[in-house]
Amino acid sequence: MDIEQHRDEIIALALSDEVPFETIRARFQLDETDLKAAMRRWLRPGSYRAWRERVKQFRQRHPSYKSR
Repeated sequence: MDIEQHRDEIIALALSDEVPFETIRARFQLDETDLKAAMRRWLRPGSYRAWRERVKQFRQRHPSYKSR
């Protein structure tokens, strides 16, 4: 699957606090590492860092965040 075709949808899902990484993996065959690499390419550096920090903070408060 060409993930570039689904770029906007993947970005929206990854930025959503309601969609777990498992959903993205099942739909687009992207594991968390691949998703991070894609997001790093697609987002501006500051936006990428803010996204990673938000995921990190949520995971600390809610261990099951984005891994439901």
